[in-house]
Amino acid sequence: MAVGLLVLVCLLSIAVGARSIPLPEVWQALWTRDGSTESLVIHDLRIPRTLIGLGVGAALGLAGALMQALTRNPLADPGLLGINLGASAAVVIGIGWFGVGSASGYVWFAFVGAAVASVLLFLLGSAGRRAATPERLVLSGVAISAVLSAFISTLILLDSKTFDQFRYWVVGALAGRKMETVYELAPFLLVGIVLALLLSRALNAVALGEEAGRALGANIGRTRFFGAIAVTLLCGAATAAAGPIGFVGLAVPHMVRGFTGPDQRWLLPYSTILAPVLLLSADILGRVLLAPSELEVGVVTAFLGAPVFILLVRRRKLVAA
Repeated sequence: MAVGLLVLVCLLSIAVGARSIPLPEVWQALWTRDGSTESLVIHDLRIPRTLIGLGVGAALGLAGALMQALTRNPLADPGLLGINLGASAAVVIGIGWFGVGSASGYVWFAFVGAAVASVLLFLLGSAGRRAATPERLVLSGVAISAVLSAFISTLILLDSKTFDQFRYWVVGALAGRKMETVYELAPFLLVGIVLALLLSRALNAVALGEEAGRALGANIGRTRFFGAIAVTLLCGAATAAAGPIGFVGLAVPHMVRGFTGPDQRWLLPYSTILAPVLLLSADILGRVLLAPSELEVGVVTAFLGAPVFILLVRRRKLVAA
């Protein structure tokens, strides 16, 4: 059912847009590239946009579920904890200092930025005598995000050319991406997805705590190491492709957990499938709300995700009380 829903949303993403094209013509253009305007719109704009949304959504949903499992923190999310902003800050450096202007160039800077932000998060969250807790990790993520936001703002204000290039990317959008971006980032996304899914059984042991996990034969250090690599690959590739998009990695694992339970062997695959459904649905909604203009998908997910985050925080407070 989840796969069927994903296929349906992908077809809607190809069929719906600012330019109205009758469904029979959409179907015909999918199979015949005849040089017509409709065929160009379908093949050069909507299909790459849909494929980017498919890959980015899967990466963000899986990265969010993976981070929640590794940190045992139900509020973990690449955007909320500053991982995406770390990638963004590195991309700004690439644009302003090294003249990078393509997704294939962005991705290497995004990987480094995501990795550095992840290390800082765990160092700050576990500083002192007390172990890292969900609350400390969230506070550390907020602090990292504030510093990185100030850093990014400073760089783009000092360089107008960097600002002009960065502002189209930082909103978080699927529009305007070309098929070359799909080819360039697909290997990183595929490796990250496969690596994360292979960790699902070990993550079930990690969820029980370090002592219980080791008693069950899980190598906690190795699981966290490869999990960090998977998160870096997924977040770096997704951020390089579409810019920083928040709340997808937070909301989807919680929705999935409602019918799969905490078993990572089911939670991770379902998050991989249903996160693109949410992202592409938000993108479709952004196309029709202000037609013939468009609302970028990063804006739509922020509006949808903020209430979800507030609900999760309130629910945790009620449970703690």
